[in-house]
Amino acid sequence: MTRNGLLTLDELRTQVRDGSIDTVLVAFTDMQGRLQGKRCAAQYFLDQVVENAAEACNYLLAVDVEMNTVAGYEMSSWERGYGDFVLKPDMATLRLLPWHEATALVICDLEWLDGAPVPASPRQILKGQLDRLAERGLTADVGTELEFMIFNDSFDTAWRKAYHDLQPANLYNVDYSLMGTARVEPLLRRIRNSMAGAGMVVESAKGECNLGQHEIAFRYSDALTTCDNHSIYKTGAKEIADQVGSSLTFMAKFDEREGNSCHIHISLRGRDGNAFVGDGEHHFSPLFEHFIAGQLACLRELTYLLAPNINSYKRFAEGSFAPTAVAWGLDNRTCSLRVVGHGAGLRVENRVPGGDVNPYLATAALIAAGLHGIDNELPLEPAFAGNAYGSGRPTVPRTLREAAELFSGSKVALEAFGSDVVAHYTNAAAIEVAAFDAAVTDWERKRGFERL
Repeated sequence: MTRNGLLTLDELRTQVRDGSIDTVLVAFTDMQGRLQGKRCAAQYFLDQVVENAAEACNYLLAVDVEMNTVAGYEMSSWERGYGDFVLKPDMATLRLLPWHEATALVICDLEWLDGAPVPASPRQILKGQLDRLAERGLTADVGTELEFMIFNDSFDTAWRKAYHDLQPANLYNVDYSLMGTARVEPLLRRIRNSMAGAGMVVESAKGECNLGQHEIAFRYSDALTTCDNHSIYKTGAKEIADQVGSSLTFMAKFDEREGNSCHIHISLRGRDGNAFVGDGEHHFSPLFEHFIAGQLACLRELTYLLAPNINSYKRFAEGSFAPTAVAWGLDNRTCSLRVVGHGAGLRVENRVPGGDVNPYLATAALIAAGLHGIDNELPLEPAFAGNAYGSGRPTVPRTLREAAELFSGSKVALEAFGSDVVAHYTNAAAIEVAAFDAAVTDWERKRGFERL
């Protein structure tokens, strides 16, 4: 019997034997935050993959968004022959996928053929930071809040229309509107129930500000589980929308209105519970003060891991509920860091990431920044009160180019992730910047075709 959609190996064997499951997806999350992998016949998975793992071309961590092989990666290139790495299933992630018939899924860790971990794997990067927390007797609880926009056009229709003149599922601002969510409830309900059937704990769904924009919220969990669920949910929501002839996007900034955010909530847990709770001002512990101070000190140089694409930076607009100022506040949505909750629920929300974020990399960045503050006992400045947009404080980077330059020179990133990882992701940013610089956009044609 399944436990809320999660499967043990014995349960999988039983369901394969009785014909309830015939396919197992062997998956991992790539640099762009996408689930990649292969569909295995369920019996083959049991007979071969469980014991021996699976393999895939290592170029999957060395391509751009369009799956083009690109230069500059040490771990994977034409010169190295584009060999394989190993997809080693983490059986704790085995689950049903209710939106696909007779299908289960397992998340994998990436290893080289000799069993060594692949350093550039996003899941491995996060696990490295979790190990650093464990050395200090700490674990991380994390929740991610993904916004998306729904369109009545199918993905294929949207492609053929070059993403022009798409029909949003709502024609006005439906923030917290029950009628607005009712208009798309059949799709939202199917996504919610499907994710519950895949082992996630769904809390709620609500409308957002942009046309057709919505958010489905899930209960927080340990950092690794939350990031695994985030990747599965993001892929699954798109697949479910596609099955009913709709489409949805998590891109950070689809148009000039409000962008899609992915606020990340994080707290650290010690032997006695939430390690952020203490006897200091605002009932903060010294550890929490140092943690927030580390976030502030490292935010600009680690923004690239929170905002990994050209489009990510279009979202940072004053007065848009997307942050620009490097500041923290108590329940202040104009700040990059918003402290919320109390007692066991005390936590900090990082409001910088957009819906395009890779959850493993972003969470790893938050932990690395927090540990920098804790290890160096950085003092916490007073909470910012008022409108941080007009505060004159330092701001998050304005472009991917600026963020990549800060990341490549970050001593914190180098110490936390290692030179291989920093070089790998700096190259990924350079590839995106070069591709954008070479592109001719609709904006340029509209302004210059006749009038220039």
